Amino acid sequence: MASPSTAGAALTALREDLVGDVFAPEDPGYDEARTVFNSMIDRRPAVIAQCVTGDDVVRAVRFGRELDLPIAVRGGGHSVAGMALNDGGLVVDLRHLRAVSVDPTAQAVQVAGGATMSDLDRACQPHALATTGGRVSTTGVGGFVLGGGSGWLDRWCGLAVDNLLGADLVTADGERVHASAEENPELFWGLHGGGGNFGIATSLTLKLHALPEFSMALVLYLPEFGPEAVRTYRDLIATGPDEASGGALFITGPPEEFVPPHLVGTLLCAVLLTYAGPEEDMLKLAEPLLALPHESQVVGAMPYADVQCMLDDPPGMRNYWSAEYLKGAPDEYLDVFCAGAQSLPVPTGTMHVLFPLGGAIAAGPHEFPVPYRDAPWAVHPFAMWEDPADDERCAQWVRDMRADARPWSTGDVYLNFIGDEGTERVVAGVGAENAGRLAALKRRYDPDNVFRFNHNIKPA
Repeated sequence: MASPSTAGAALTALREDLVGDVFAPEDPGYDEARTVFNSMIDRRPAVIAQCVTGDDVVRAVRFGRELDLPIAVRGGGHSVAGMALNDGGLVVDLRHLRAVSVDPTAQAVQVAGGATMSDLDRACQPHALATTGGRVSTTGVGGFVLGGGSGWLDRWCGLAVDNLLGADLVTADGERVHASAEENPELFWGLHGGGGNFGIATSLTLKLHALPEFSMALVLYLPEFGPEAVRTYRDLIATGPDEASGGALFITGPPEEFVPPHLVGTLLCAVLLTYAGPEEDMLKLAEPLLALPHESQVVGAMPYADVQCMLDDPPGMRNYWSAEYLKGAPDEYLDVFCAGAQSLPVPTGTMHVLFPLGGAIAAGPHEFPVPYRDAPWAVHPFAMWEDPADDERCAQWVRDMRADARPWSTGDVYLNFIGDEGTERVVAGVGAENAGRLAALKRRYDPDNVFRFNHNIKPA
């Protein structure tokens, strides 16, 4: 560890060298700079380097290595475990690296490392192009893609990582490296699900798909009609085209226009059918859902980028999530899923969500470390609340929902859907057959495990 005088001189030099701002605990703006979306996370880094250029990232990493500081990387800051922050170390904050450059002819987009899903979707929308993005517009693109990337379009055009064409990284040594199928192919392989273990992604290039029309149906049911609605949705997805996605979920009725006033604050079942295509095709598919007794509906064509904002997590809430990937969604499990919703903490922002997979996900490349690819369904208990007094109640509900699903679980998991659940779950997220290969890759690019504030793969 560096002496105080050495550390002070290095910090002064960093402030002078960085284009972006540098925050230490005594600086105005420090507390705002260390705030992430999950308000349960309260960590105090020694230094926050808000990088504006790739050179800033290089300089920040070298500063951290010189002082032997732990280094966390912040993109969107949506890690539910607060992995974007640490105590007493350096945070490389990428939020000012948000440029998005669309090449309509090549149907590709270059996205800077700190861009959010909204930055990506809004840039692509005028060209009627899109790629799989997260279901929340404030999610950071970098962590989302490198962690696998599941969203409304994945059944149609694959996981986000299936659309990764190349990445520019800053390594633990403060060096730049490019990874693609042709250049550093082993590193490129590891980026398909290995997350931020191998370097800081300053730029990603993604394949785009023509999406001239997008449509959706959101239908709200009283909870007693939930089991029938969820089964109907399951059957619809089983026979529907890959363009169809969405989810079945239990929620607290939010104070929105589409919720009847007397149902605000009560438990509701919702089915969201998203469709990568025209409204008329979606409506034919949605007929069985709309035929069931329901309380309200929002149906029609809507720009994809707007749908991406529909389930945005409000900032400042307390969050705890987990997930299980399922071998199927038989009636026996759907009964368990719906019964679990009866204990959902109401009224909070908590959601009990069942997502479909299949389609282009299952048909995608099986050589990458995304072992959940063959699961047809995933359950994602997603607790979100305001009062710290509810911490244990909400977290325990998530743990209970995950335990309820285990008899139907494949054992695999999408790491972006969970917090810090230990080494075994990291292996479940990359696949036991891939863990050794990833550990060797980690040894090559980050032998000191500098980038360990993530779903960590230790060098071996």
